[in-house]
Amino acid sequence: MPAAHKEDYYGTLGVSRDAKADDIRKSYRKLARKYHPDLNPGDKAAEDRFKKVQEAYDVLSDAKKRQVYDQYGFYSDNIPPGGPGAGAGEHGPGMGFGGFDFSDFVNRSGAGHAGGGVGGAGFRDIFSQFFGGGRGEHPASVPEKGSDLEYGLNVDFWESIRGTQARLNVVRQEVCETCGGSGAAGSSSTVCPECDGSGNVTQMAGAMKFSLTCPRCDGKGRLRNVCPTCHGDGRLSKRDVVEVRIPPGVQAGSRLRVAGKGNAGRNGAASGDLYITVRVESHPFFRREGDDIHIQVPVTVAEAGLGAKIEVPTIDGRALLKVPQGTQNLQKFRLREKGVMNSRLNKRGDEIVEVVMQAPKVHDERTKELLRELGQLSTEDPRQEMWSKV
Repeated sequence: MPAAHKEDYYGTLGVSRDAKADDIRKSYRKLARKYHPDLNPGDKAAEDRFKKVQEAYDVLSDAKKRQVYDQYGFYSDNIPPGGPGAGAGEHGPGMGFGGFDFSDFVNRSGAGHAGGGVGGAGFRDIFSQFFGGGRGEHPASVPEKGSDLEYGLNVDFWESIRGTQARLNVVRQEVCETCGGSGAAGSSSTVCPECDGSGNVTQMAGAMKFSLTCPRCDGKGRLRNVCPTCHGDGRLSKRDVVEVRIPPGVQAGSRLRVAGKGNAGRNGAASGDLYITVRVESHPFFRREGDDIHIQVPVTVAEAGLGAKIEVPTIDGRALLKVPQGTQNLQKFRLREKGVMNSRLNKRGDEIVEVVMQAPKVHDERTKELLRELGQLSTEDPRQEMWSKV
């Protein structure tokens, strides 16, 4: 049976206690990348920190586990989630009852909340615990789906366009092979020394005596022998290589899901999923916007002035572009269906070609003479419109 881990999970992830799920997820991703064993080979401290980050996220990313952690200050499978109104809080002086401070009883039972008194469901939880009601199946034996994992993956520009098969190294919790996930070593057990095998313990509160479910054996009266490999958790952190299919046309920031490759579940429950955020490396010439591809192509003064047919690069190879007479610098042209294929819409984007006029380099007198003649032939002031608007 896993022991309670008294860890400051909020401090581990660097978030406040009232942090939203998105903030917790963002902080986890950042820290997981920073301390990932693959990025810190041989660094035992980084690996230990990564495991603590993973453990904290495993609790705080699950609403029920987080409720238990907030209520008791630690998380353990032995603590059932509180009902509505449950959680640690401040209370005024309690009403005396035979030397028993009832407000202290409420606080220790986790049923109060700041400024709001005690919820009805909280009372039901308290009395069901103290007077033997609801002694049903304990959460420790209830199947619990494994938590999801978040990783990032870098792909180059062409892999994002054409698709690829990638291999991703992950650290995930897998079912312990020694005990098969039960956390126990074999089927043998011993009498619980806490309750002497009765399954109940007696607690005094002032003049009142209560019979409680034994917290050590969970009311079973016997203790199992803990698995020496996983120390009773039923799972172990292991490195795994996951094959990831990167579909053609994937965009930067896309989130891919690999089912069943998250952390293993407990008590026979399904594993969580692996979510991969794709990061696309830039290309020296091509730039992607949605399904369109943008590129700048140089042209000469003669090609721009007289017009020309030029070859331009596309993601499919070379294509012919007609540059009309009088083309201006940074003028844009569209090549239809030369962009990225959108499999969802079953259509391709376009390629946007922006021409960049290159002035000729003057190496001799003949070139200078031709440029002077060209200047004399041009009667337009290219800055006239600008001055009219100043």
